[in-house]
Amino acid sequence: MALNKRIAAAATKVDRAKSYSLDEAIKLVKSNATAKFDETIELSMNLGIDPRHADQMVRGLIGLPHGTGKVLRIGVFARGPKAQEALDAGADVVGADDLAEKVQAGDIQFDRCIATPDMMALVGRLGKILGPRGLMPNPRLGTVTMDVKGAVSAARAGQVEFRAEKAGIIHAGIGRASFGEQQLLENARALVDAVVKAKPTGAKGTYLRKMAMSSSMGPGVSVDVATASG
Repeated sequence: MALNKRIAAAATKVDRAKSYSLDEAIKLVKSNATAKFDETIELSMNLGIDPRHADQMVRGLIGLPHGTGKVLRIGVFARGPKAQEALDAGADVVGADDLAEKVQAGDIQFDRCIATPDMMALVGRLGKILGPRGLMPNPRLGTVTMDVKGAVSAARAGQVEFRAEKAGIIHAGIGRASFGEQQLLENARALVDAVVKAKPTGAKGTYLRKMAMSSSMGPGVSVDVATASG
């Protein structure tokens, strides 16, 4: 009951008919993040695309200026010296056939998956498991690479992967409620700019249609799209 009262009280602070400037939205969302844990601040964007068409898919990876505040568990498919390179760089799980067997058994102990190119024949067989979880390594995202150290370090530094869902909506965390307003503002603008740069050639009409921000346990706040770019 106390939880419901807290959420209801937070909702009364939000004017549903108003689109707030990005900095106003950040202040409001932070003030409503009153849970007992450090809530994630999430930005959602409604894009003028149809992701069912290959030429309108929006996907990318962006290193946020101030990180995400989340500690990612990193899994790497590699052998030999590259496996050791991954371990030295701080990867949490490293392996080849042994790691594939764990994934097939449902034992997935990572949030980001990196693979060397020679591992993709093995990793490809795990597509039905890794794909739906958004964990399939992709050369376009820099997660299929011989630069294992660089990929692991980038993931540790606070990279965010964004991908449009069926309805053309992107959700991504831009930090924690404990972050400063300026940090969240810079992270949000970095994400928006990356999504804008990823605009597909097949997209027609208005690309960035609507935007909203919320914390893990707080109400959504509509954001004025015109204020969101850097």
